[in-house]
Amino acid sequence: MNNKIVIGSRGSRLAMIQAESVARDLRQARPGLDIEIIKIVTEGDRNRSVSIDLAGDTGIFVKALEEALLNRSIDIAVHSLKDLPTVLPQQLHLAAVTERLDPRDALVACSPLADLNSGSKIGTGSLRRAVQLKHLRPDLEVCSIRGNVDSRLRRVSSGQLEGIIVAAAALLRLGWSDKITGYLPLEFFLPAVGQGALAVEAREGDGRVEEILGTINHVPTWQAITAERAFLHAVEGGCRAPIAALASAHADILEIQAMVSDREGEIIMKDSYRGLADTPQEAGEKLALRMLKAGAASLIKDARCR
Repeated sequence: MNNKIVIGSRGSRLAMIQAESVARDLRQARPGLDIEIIKIVTEGDRNRSVSIDLAGDTGIFVKALEEALLNRSIDIAVHSLKDLPTVLPQQLHLAAVTERLDPRDALVACSPLADLNSGSKIGTGSLRRAVQLKHLRPDLEVCSIRGNVDSRLRRVSSGQLEGIIVAAAALLRLGWSDKITGYLPLEFFLPAVGQGALAVEAREGDGRVEEILGTINHVPTWQAITAERAFLHAVEGGCRAPIAALASAHADILEIQAMVSDREGEIIMKDSYRGLADTPQEAGEKLALRMLKAGAASLIKDARCR
């Protein structure tokens, strides 16, 4: 029996920490498993001058990894789940997710959000974060930034920006919780779909790998992200509209809340739905349908035309 698993990962410090986390879970579940991690450069790593929201391709951080899966250079690919498109290549599938860390956004700044001076420059690479920040603090200047977490933090420490907004989970995985000025409240800042969770992608029909990955799949997280991804897919979230969703599963109940906005943050729609944890896709789809009928469809259509 083949006792080796080859993991593909982006080469950044955070990505390698994420891949090592999955490797650790696998070793704990299957002692003696031989694991190798291979670094793969993606389009999103090569081209850092293009805004993520304007790249027009939600797979810029995953396609090279998927190509490695398809040509069998690797057995599994580890992604930040929020980077994984809702529609995957026909021969691939989302095989497992790890237990989600804190899904919230975090502010790294010279002072808490409420205390920032009017006109303070706050950096983010996410339109979703930008519109929610503009809605809550229209007096702040939102600046578009790219780069890894380290380079973003340096823009605050150097004084180029008064603050940045990043995923709390990224800072927690890097061991930088002490750099967090404050966690942004969910009532004002819903996260990206899948934020805080790691995705393990594999080839369809690879029974050996699927059986191994089944030992590390975290069911409550799987249920939550299934609802979120179903919502995103149903509202055609591959477009440029700012969209957010967060679900949680407790016992047999699943709750999902979502946000859709215009690109300027002038109109923000929010709604929530409560369903069954064992039918998470249905919960996400029902919330999407309700929001589309209530006006989200026009916001998304407008954003797609920009």
